Amino acid sequence: MSGTVPPILSLALPSETGRVLSIQSHTVQGYVGNKSAVFPLQLLGYDVDPINSVQFSNHTGYPTFKGQVLNGQQLWELIEGLQANDLLYYTHLLTGYIGSVSFLNTVLQVVKKLRSINPKLTYEMTKALAVSCKNCHSCLVCDPVMGDEGKLYIPQELVTVYREKVVPVASMLTPNQFEAELLTGYRIVSESDGREVCNKLHDAGPSKVVITSINVNGNLLLIGSHQKEKGQVPEQFKILIPKIPAYFTGTGDLMTALLLGWSNKHPDNLDKAAELAVSSLQAVLQRTVDGYRSAEFDPQSSSLEIRLIQSQDDIRNPRVNFKAERFD
Repeated sequence: MSGTVPPILSLALPSETGRVLSIQSHTVQGYVGNKSAVFPLQLLGYDVDPINSVQFSNHTGYPTFKGQVLNGQQLWELIEGLQANDLLYYTHLLTGYIGSVSFLNTVLQVVKKLRSINPKLTYEMTKALAVSCKNCHSCLVCDPVMGDEGKLYIPQELVTVYREKVVPVASMLTPNQFEAELLTGYRIVSESDGREVCNKLHDAGPSKVVITSINVNGNLLLIGSHQKEKGQVPEQFKILIPKIPAYFTGTGDLMTALLLGWSNKHPDNLDKAAELAVSSLQAVLQRTVDGYRSAEFDPQSSSLEIRLIQSQDDIRNPRVNFKAERFD
């Protein structure tokens, strides 16, 4: 007998529920980016492989932060490593905040590569254009993080790239009001404006569009639209969302994850998926506020880190307290 020991080959079993590649930020402390999205998706039954586009000590809302930023070449090296071991089959791609054109162009290469392996890949993007949404406690999936309340959080040239290159390849788009206006050039001052902007975004590519926060006459609305076939009149709905008197971090990333998870379980019923996602998120936020109040901390005095771990039941089995109303 030879003394040579044969190599042991590793083998990753295929996912029975869906495998998500999530390219988002990571913080050591707190819940934003992948820290806010990976755990909820796992609770909903998905295998999730995170790539941390940045690794910071904490999110940038604190007075200071330290850490590292991944560049496009480093991202592509990780993709090549996965491909070399036949580990590049994904059912979903989820991306978060992107701050440079070069990194975004690499993400577009990743989309192309993943779809060459699985043509049915669903691409959902969160926080592509903005860092936060103060009025939106239910930002959602491509959530083109560009800005909020008229303030742009990314370089101007990225808006063009999102509009011309990213939106056309996204399966689901989840902008807030300001971002939807940037992507289409249309102002939203009414429900009908929101519906028309959804139509414009459908024309650009995505079959599912959710404008996660629209302020109309003092009310906060979510407007969703599902165009099941190109050229078909989309099914559209709204959900009235109560305003919680507090400012949270990580809600957009969480909402994106919830919407991805539930829309995949209810592929033909975007309104049902949105009901579950909104209801779950609102429960998490209320639990967060209650936790800060019990600690005798004023929840309106600063941004709040969401109580994600304490809200596992609200994520797995949300009580649907917020219903969608379909437009005629």
